[in-house]
Amino acid sequence: MPAAMKPYDFPRRSVQEMVQTSDALIERMSGRRSCRTFSDKPVPRDVIEKVIAVAHTAPSGANRKPWRFVVVDDPALKKEIREAAEAEERENYGQRFPAEWLEAIEPLGTDAHKPFLEIAPYLVIMLRIDWEEINGKRLQNYYPMESIGIAAGMFLMACHQVGLATLTHTPSPMKFLRDLLGRPVNEKPFLLIPVGYPVKDCQVPDIPKKPVGEAVVWNR
Repeated sequence: MPAAMKPYDFPRRSVQEMVQTSDALIERMSGRRSCRTFSDKPVPRDVIEKVIAVAHTAPSGANRKPWRFVVVDDPALKKEIREAAEAEERENYGQRFPAEWLEAIEPLGTDAHKPFLEIAPYLVIMLRIDWEEINGKRLQNYYPMESIGIAAGMFLMACHQVGLATLTHTPSPMKFLRDLLGRPVNEKPFLLIPVGYPVKDCQVPDIPKKPVGEAVVWNR
């Protein structure tokens, strides 16, 4: 049956407002960086709940919301996650990663050691849900990869806007996360995101970003 419809209460803004808002947003988001040295300073739980709520507004295929946010703040579980992630990363850096990839990430100074997985006050694990069983019937989700990607981007942006640092960590393979979290087989780990404040005097690689002009093509 078609869904009931309601008016779209969409705020109209002047061109000047749009330009000013976009300029401010560019300036704010240009300061966003991946953080690998977190403070253990506590972050209010309700702030985490709110930034997840922002991400949950993301569009998704057939409005299925094919994602799960699992928030970990238990020190013992964070330690287990770190140990399992580092085990995979040692394999990655030692054997799995091709030389080309190792050369590409060399400027970042990363290696198999991931202390931030224990230090950051929260680990937010996003899991992709390809299908769900509802009332005994298996229902396929549509465009789950695209949908969770959009939600992840909105989560990262929301965190930065409220003053929290993040890191998109992908220790591949990530099946260990599903096992440690006790999640069902239809939930596949997508991103492991430490969230918190940067440590005082935090350092990040001073490397340029690709100019936006190289990423945009106007088809006229």
